[in-house]
Amino acid sequence: MKPFKILALFSGLGLSFFACDSSQNQKNAANVQLVENYVKSVEAMDFDAMNTYLDESYLGVGPSFGDSINKTQAVESWKYNLENLYQKIEYTKSKFAAVTIQEGDAQGDWVANWAELTITYQDGKSVILLANSNYKVENGKIVQSITFYNEADALRQLGYGFFPLE
Repeated sequence: MKPFKILALFSGLGLSFFACDSSQNQKNAANVQLVENYVKSVEAMDFDAMNTYLDESYLGVGPSFGDSINKTQAVESWKYNLENLYQKIEYTKSKFAAVTIQEGDAQGDWVANWAELTITYQDGKSVILLANSNYKVENGKIVQSITFYNEADALRQLGYGFFPLE
């Protein structure tokens, strides 16, 4: 093969590689922006925006084993908490990362968010949690989230104690 043809072949392969990489980077950036917007809607208690970002098939899992919630329940839960428990929610030190899982049960595009989360209650008490949520994104919507944090630590900060059942 002539040197020019080899150069053209490698150049074409390189362009297609970078085009794919650029396309994936754009998709990752859009997915991260979607999740950032969702987090902002939670902080603002903007229920209409929450409805916009969550897919109709949305399934939220956690923080405890066996917990799950659909889109309607998730938005209604936020509404209940605002009306009855929370004064505000604030995500600080929030970090986001996009990842694509190629195979298995969790296959798809995900965005991880880990943050220091401050919840201020209506009675003035507050808790600070280290929270981790992972969001699966399909077609510009959040279809699943998996959230975990130390619920016992939140309760301890609110003054609850734990004793063995006998």
